Amino acid sequence: MSSAQLGGRQGLASRALHSRLFWPIVTLLALFALNVIVSPSFLAIRVHDGHLFGSLIDILRNGAPTLLVALGMTVVIATRGIDLSVGAVVAIAGALACTIIADSPDPGSVATVVTAVAVALGFSLLLGAWNGLLVAALGIQPIIATLILMTAGRGIAMLITEGQIITVSSPAYKVIGGGYWLGLPASIIIAGGMFIVAALLTRRTALGLLIESVGINPAASRLAGVRARSITWTVYIFSGLCAGVAGLMISSNVTAADANNAGLWIEMDAILAVVIGGTSLMGGRYSLTGTLVGAFIIQTLTTTVYTIGIAPEITLVFKALVVIAVCLLQSPAMRERMRRRARTTTPATAKAVAS
Repeated sequence: MSSAQLGGRQGLASRALHSRLFWPIVTLLALFALNVIVSPSFLAIRVHDGHLFGSLIDILRNGAPTLLVALGMTVVIATRGIDLSVGAVVAIAGALACTIIADSPDPGSVATVVTAVAVALGFSLLLGAWNGLLVAALGIQPIIATLILMTAGRGIAMLITEGQIITVSSPAYKVIGGGYWLGLPASIIIAGGMFIVAALLTRRTALGLLIESVGINPAASRLAGVRARSITWTVYIFSGLCAGVAGLMISSNVTAADANNAGLWIEMDAILAVVIGGTSLMGGRYSLTGTLVGAFIIQTLTTTVYTIGIAPEITLVFKALVVIAVCLLQSPAMRERMRRRARTTTPATAKAVAS
């Protein structure tokens, strides 16, 4: 192998190593490998009645709500904000939809389901706008503003369901979280569609640059003519919409609304997915692709826990150790140490090849 070829490969390896997505992707592949070792059929995908089944399909389907919530969280964090209320919005959206369907004289009607979905998503948008009002218009710190709805939201969901678990029997509603379109789970298609739309809007238009400018320096962006308050308001509304759709998926999958447990701690999973994906909590820098990888790492971790039979009492510890490992590998200090090692290794390797 010539020194030029060796140098090209080293350059490619160096660029890959320095990518923010390198270690998250390595972690995801390592989790897949661990699952394959324990269960050799882990990567197998079966076709039954024209529908796809398998562990990978389950990860994509069960990870769809987390991905949606993390998608909204990403753009909020990109503006230096945070949205702790998404779990409560998930519970409210599911409670509203299931209550409307259960109280309807014809729960299986498509019109009833469309009405329930529209009301639930409309209220989710309203809750997102409320968060945006507190943060953008009234200047309340995002963590405090959304903590209000995080606390009150569960109570609102309890009021809607009157403290009961509302079960529904509606095939049309079941499709959202447990049905299939074109052979794939509908939840995967819905989440994938929203991800593509968000990516196009933020990466193919000026909206992404405006979000980053607000996150880097809100005051400077306002002085430059950017409507920072409108941008901030918009991202919280989008976060509310994503959480509302996730709530519909979760309640549809189990055909029930549980105000206490639906979406419980999903805000933490979403924040972890965003951080693992390389988005800066300081705002201004975000990666939707990184969030996608981070969400699937979180869901694959959950699947791995069941596959390898980890005891329930140490499940959270196992997940925490993996997340800590990924965050450490992505930390600036660790990346700088790796760069120094690469600089010292490259001349020595080139010298050995030349000799």
